[in-house]
Amino acid sequence: MAVYKLEVTTGDMTNAGTFDHVHVILIGTGGRSERTELDNFGVDFRTGMTSMYTVKTSSSLGKLLLVKVEKDPYFVLPEDEWYCSKIVVTTPEGDVILFPCYRWISRGELVELRGGRAMKVFEDDHPLLTDHRKQELTLKKSLYQWEITDEKLLHISNFKNMSELPAEGCFSNSKTMEMLYTKKIIGIELMFKGLVGSTEQWESIEDIKKIFWSKTTKMSEYVKEHWKEDDFYGYQFLNGINPNVIKKCSELPPNFPVTEEMVKPFLEKGSSLQKEIEKGNIFLHDLKWMDGIPTSVCDGEPLHTSAGLCLFYKNPENKLMPVAIQLHQQPSEQNPIFLPSDPETDWLLAKMFIKNADFMLHQSVYHLMNTHYLAEVFTIATLRSFPVIHPLYKLLFPHVRYTLQINTMARKSIFGREGILSTSSLGYDGLTELMRRAYSEMTYSSLCLPENITARGLESIPNFYYRDDGLKLWDIINRFVKAIVEYYYPSDSEVRKDTELQEWISEIFTHGFLGNKASGCPAAFHNVEEVIKFITMVIFTVSAQHAAVNNGQFDFNSWVPNASIRLRKPPPTTKGQSSIRTILETLPNVGQTVHDAGMLWVLSDKYTDVVSLGAHPEEQFGEPAPKQMIKKFQAELSYLSEVITTRNSQLEVPYTYLNPTQIENSITI
Repeated sequence: MAVYKLEVTTGDMTNAGTFDHVHVILIGTGGRSERTELDNFGVDFRTGMTSMYTVKTSSSLGKLLLVKVEKDPYFVLPEDEWYCSKIVVTTPEGDVILFPCYRWISRGELVELRGGRAMKVFEDDHPLLTDHRKQELTLKKSLYQWEITDEKLLHISNFKNMSELPAEGCFSNSKTMEMLYTKKIIGIELMFKGLVGSTEQWESIEDIKKIFWSKTTKMSEYVKEHWKEDDFYGYQFLNGINPNVIKKCSELPPNFPVTEEMVKPFLEKGSSLQKEIEKGNIFLHDLKWMDGIPTSVCDGEPLHTSAGLCLFYKNPENKLMPVAIQLHQQPSEQNPIFLPSDPETDWLLAKMFIKNADFMLHQSVYHLMNTHYLAEVFTIATLRSFPVIHPLYKLLFPHVRYTLQINTMARKSIFGREGILSTSSLGYDGLTELMRRAYSEMTYSSLCLPENITARGLESIPNFYYRDDGLKLWDIINRFVKAIVEYYYPSDSEVRKDTELQEWISEIFTHGFLGNKASGCPAAFHNVEEVIKFITMVIFTVSAQHAAVNNGQFDFNSWVPNASIRLRKPPPTTKGQSSIRTILETLPNVGQTVHDAGMLWVLSDKYTDVVSLGAHPEEQFGEPAPKQMIKKFQAELSYLSEVITTRNSQLEVPYTYLNPTQIENSITI
C-alpha cells in the first residue's frame, strides 16, 4: 500500500472557508487514486487553516501529474464557496510537490491542479498534461476576451459589470467594505456641513481649507500653505503626481516667442536665456495635445482650459522655477506671455490654467491609459496565453491582482460618460480625444524609465526624486526578472520555440499597441534579453509607475486651487484685470470642489489587504531556486526602502511614493 500525505490550505480572506464536503483524486503516470473525501475529526476548511489528510492507494501512482479537487454540497445549506490556496502532496517516495490553486471553488465544481516544476509548453511530455494544458487555455480564452470600444485606443476586456468577473478576480470582502465605509464617511461629513451639491461660489480661499475635518495628510497641509510659491510649483513637475511631462529645452518652439528681455530678471545675474539653454537649465512643458479639443458644457456654459506652454528655469539654488507661461499655442495680442513679474493674481491664474490642463492630461493619459489600461492589456494577455504551470504566469500572477475589477469599476464611476471625469473641463469626449492623440505617439521606450529619462534630457536635473528612486527600482526589478527568466530560458532558442510566450507578446502588440510597428513594441521575442526588458517594463508599470501617478493624488490635488479638473472662467487675455475674486470665480463651485476632493480621498486611501511590491503571499513556485530569487528581490527592496526613508528624513518635502513599502504589486485602486 502507498500513502500520500496532503497538506491543504484554506485562504485567510473573509468567508474563505466552507462546510461542504471536499473530495480529491490523485492522478499519476501509473494510475489514479479512488475519489477520497478529505475529512478529519471536527470542522475542516476553516478560514486560514492548514490541515493534513492521507490518500491511500494499492501501489505507487508513479510521477504525480494532477490533483482533482471537487466540492460537494453539505446537506441543504446555501452555496458557500471555498477559497483553496494550495495543496502540498508528499508522495510515498518522499517527493514534496506544490499544487497552487488560489481560487474560489463552487459547489459541484471540479478543479484540476497541476504541480511540480514550472513547465514551458514544449517541455510537457505526457499526453494527459498536454491535453490539460490545451483545455485550460481554451477555457481561459472563452472567459477572457478582448473588446474594441475605440479603433484608436488600446483594447479592453469584455467585462461590463463586476458581477461578470470570475470570483478570484474580484476584490476581497474586506477591501470592498473598507471602500464603501470610506465613501460613507466622506458623504456623511460633507452632507453634515451642507457642502454636497452646493452651487455656491467660494467666498474666500480660507473657506476651501475647511472641507474635511477627518482627512488630512502632512503633504496636503503643506500644499495648502505653499501652492502659490513658484519653487513649489516647479517642484511638482518633478516630484508631484505627473512627473512625466517636462523636457529639457534645447531651443524655444517657434510658437512660444519668449524674449531675452522678458526672462532676464529671473535668471542668474549676468546670464541670458540662450546661455541657460546651452547649459541645460531650461525646461518646457508643452500642452500641444490639447490644442483644438472642444471643452465640455456645465449649466449651459462652456468650461475652459488651456493648451499652453510653460517655461522653467533651474536656478543656481537648484530650484525649478516657472519663468514664462503662454496659455494658447498660437501667439497673439490676446495671448500674452505671462511672467512672474506680472500682477500676482495674473501670474497665479496663468499657473492655475497650466495645472488644470496638466491634471486632465495626468488623469486621462499618464494615469488611466498608461497604467490602468496598459495593465489591463497585460492582465488579459497573461490570463489568455499562459497556463498556470507556465513559469511566466507564476512570475506575473502577483501583478494582475484586482486589475480587472478596478478597471471595470473605473470605466463607469470615473471615466464613463456619467463618471467623475466627465465633469472636467474637457468632458468625456474631450478626454477621449486627448487620449487618442497621446496614444498615437506612445512608444515602448517611453514606458521604459531609463530611456524615458534620457529622451527627456532629465539625467542630471537635481532634486528629481521620482527619477532617482524610479531608476533604482527599475534596476532591482530588472535583476529579479533576469534571474527568473534566465533560470527558465537558458538559451535564446527556448524563447523562440515557446509558442505560449510568443502568443503573449503578440496579443500585447496587437491589442495594446494596435499592431503599430513604429511604437517599438516587439511583435515577437527573439532572445532572452528582449523578454527580460519587456517583463521589467510590465512589472514596473503596474507597480512603481502606478504608485507614482496615483498615490499622491489627495496630497497634491485635494487642495483644488493647486489643481482642478474644471475651471469656469476663460484664460486671461490681458494683464492687470484680475483679482482674488477672479480666481474664486474661476475655481469650481462648492459642490464640485468637495465632489472632486472626495474622489481623490477614495483613490489615494490605504486598504488593509494591500500586497506590497515584492511580496508573494501566493506560493506559485515550488522549486528552491526561484524562491531564493524572490527572497533576494525582497531584500533589495527592503534596503532601498531604508535608503529612501533616511533621505526623506532630511528633506522639508519628503518623496515617499516610490518607497517600496508604499508600492502595490498590482493596480488595485
